[in-house]
Amino acid sequence: MGRYIPTPAFFTFDPIVRNPSVLLPAVLQSVQGEHGSLLKLIEEEEIGLEFIEGRGIGLDVGTLLFLCCAQWGDGASAPRSLGSSLSMERLGRFPSEDGNAIGYLLDFVSTEGDSDLLILLGKMARGFADSIGGKIDDENEIDETGVLGWLENEEAVRLRIEIESGRWSVKSGETFDGGVQDAFRHLLVFLRSAGRRKCGIMMRSHR
Repeated sequence: MGRYIPTPAFFTFDPIVRNPSVLLPAVLQSVQGEHGSLLKLIEEEEIGLEFIEGRGIGLDVGTLLFLCCAQWGDGASAPRSLGSSLSMERLGRFPSEDGNAIGYLLDFVSTEGDSDLLILLGKMARGFADSIGGKIDDENEIDETGVLGWLENEEAVRLRIEIESGRWSVKSGETFDGGVQDAFRHLLVFLRSAGRRKCGIMMRSHR
């Protein structure tokens, strides 16, 4: 019998209109039943949840954070798409072992001079774990939430500029010929859309 290979995660890049770093302390309180700070920050916007003081919201930290930050479409059933269906598919199901296009870029891109391209990619791919580490009892919850990281609008603009500047190169031994260029091409679709809409981007994984 062949070795079981788990299905890679699917990744999404959703628009956000609030800074998750600002909301995170209030979200941590809200999952424990203290909702006052969070309701002030979201200005009591209707996000489909019932906040009852003293009662936990019944969601993990990452999910509540996403719900409070996302830019919702009509009817608040799903976030407004940042990219075309082609870019969503190509970046969301990248042909690497784990399907993570941003992780692939971090593995196979090198930069020149004072570029912060890799810092911004790392914030998108790992920012949530860096922000919440040590603040929850069960560290396994970090991976289970699906939230990986985010870029605020200004950071998304900076990342677009860094990619377009060409101050980067592909490392030798790249797994897929043209993989870096393909990942950057589709990532730019999301970054340009975020720039036009003046929103940030949150990266999430779905299994």
